[in-house]
Amino acid sequence: MLPNDPVMMLSYVNLKLRDYYKSLDDLCENEDVKKQTLLDKLSGIGYVYNEETNQFV
Repeated sequence: MLPNDPVMMLSYVNLKLRDYYKSLDDLCENEDVKKQTLLDKLSGIGYVYNEETNQFV
């Protein structure tokens, strides 16, 4: 379950991407999260997913 607060979500998702998942698609599939919802929530605080670095920047 992802944190609801966008800043906490950012930290949690980047940690998971760094330590456990090779892509955002893998994270969303394994954590049962809708990718677009995650992208929308984090873009709302100015972050976008970077495939090269596999993190939100």
